[in-house]
Amino acid sequence: MAEERRFLSASGVPIALRRRQHSASCRELAVRGPRLQLRSLSAATSAVWLAAYGLFALCENSMVLSAAIFVTLIGLIIYLHFVKIDQESLLVIGSLGIQVTSAYASGKESTTFIEMGQVKDVVINEAIHMQKVIYYLCILLQDPEDPQGVSEVVPLFQSSKPRLDCLIEVYKSCQEILEQRKTAPQSS
Repeated sequence: MAEERRFLSASGVPIALRRRQHSASCRELAVRGPRLQLRSLSAATSAVWLAAYGLFALCENSMVLSAAIFVTLIGLIIYLHFVKIDQESLLVIGSLGIQVTSAYASGKESTTFIEMGQVKDVVINEAIHMQKVIYYLCILLQDPEDPQGVSEVVPLFQSSKPRLDCLIEVYKSCQEILEQRKTAPQSS
């Protein structure tokens, strides 16, 4: 069973939250940002190449054109492979842990797995950024030396930056599974 809802990011860009429930203790939550627009990519590439052609017309050196093409192509590859994230997903499995995945525009994926024994809680935190309050979801990792302490805070959805209404949906889903995990050992 999968459902998809539309939301806005902190910057007002439309994003989509896809929620898929694999079982009672396993949910996948994916936030998809806008796809790379060919129009804006073409405009940026054309602007760089026109500027290079203008320089070529002034100095009549073909190295300017070659360098512009080379720099544009390398820059595009770096942007697609390391910067532009199309989708961020969170797979919460009550008995195992939480898997955080970022899918880049080039197709590359970056995955991090956090064992459930390390997870203290999932919370919505707030921060002040550029004269406004923004909210973000994060995983609190339990300190191995102090069971009441937090050793690390792992922020989620850093690229898509969903607004509070979207974060609340993800938070509720995570908390349902975490509550099942807390009550499961007591009932058996």
